[in-house]
Amino acid sequence: MSRPSPLIFTVLLLFQLSFMSTQTHATTIKHDAGSLTLEKTPTRIVVLAFSFVDAMAVAGVSPVGIADDGDKNRVIKRVRHLINDWQSVGSRYQPSLEAIAALNPDLIIADSGRHQSIYQDLSRIAPTLMLQSRGITYQENLLVMQKIALALNKSAQVEERLKQHQQLMLDLKNQFNNNDSYQFAIISDKGMWLHTPSSYAGSVIKALGLNSPLTKNSNEAYLQSSFEQLLKTDPDWLLVGQYTENTVLDKWQTSPLWKMLTAPKSKQLIHVSPNVWSLASGMLAAEQIAEELVQSLTP
Repeated sequence: MSRPSPLIFTVLLLFQLSFMSTQTHATTIKHDAGSLTLEKTPTRIVVLAFSFVDAMAVAGVSPVGIADDGDKNRVIKRVRHLINDWQSVGSRYQPSLEAIAALNPDLIIADSGRHQSIYQDLSRIAPTLMLQSRGITYQENLLVMQKIALALNKSAQVEERLKQHQQLMLDLKNQFNNNDSYQFAIISDKGMWLHTPSSYAGSVIKALGLNSPLTKNSNEAYLQSSFEQLLKTDPDWLLVGQYTENTVLDKWQTSPLWKMLTAPKSKQLIHVSPNVWSLASGMLAAEQIAEELVQSLTP
């Protein structure tokens, strides 16, 4: 039997070193619970917020588990198309520790706004990154996405995609040439909540150079609105994400004062997906929000 040539040995050695380099990379990441050192690239990741799923899709990595509220359609379509199927681990508010542990994850990405009380429990299952998702702004989300990319050893890929994103957002921004005000709100049978420029959708609108009718600075991301408050706010464009079949608008529209609102009078009351505009809060969601805003300008 002939012995393999030195060239084959060299190729095999280089392949092995390349494989090892993708599997081992001691990385320390500062997060909302201190710092986390990962000795190797995680491959079995559970995420407990939709914005983190978006970040993983951008990085080209599929989570094995998602806190999807028991409804896979809550992960927006353009994110679902970029990842493999996953196991639900319950709701974002109360994820199942048992379901998470059953997946044998080597990394958990949790929301510091929701999961602080179970951080120690999660850490006993796997290394856990605590990052902000709930109440996050567009710019803050991009920073969180870069931290997730670092944990996944995908920084170069995500940086390249981020450049494309920034160019796309600039191109879309340049298509607006009016001084109209734009307001996004969630509506249900329980009420209406206006999303301020401190919210995710509100900060995307602001990043596009569009005006907000909420002229007073507010640290609150969401403001519950009465009909009187809506009349006072009176945006030129009102974009609503509807959570229930019947909403407060059904009652408000019967009022003679409804005809005084600029948006319905100008046929600029538009229904949008609450999953995209409110729940998702990721870079891919921001692109969809921006594209839908541009589309709204076309009669």
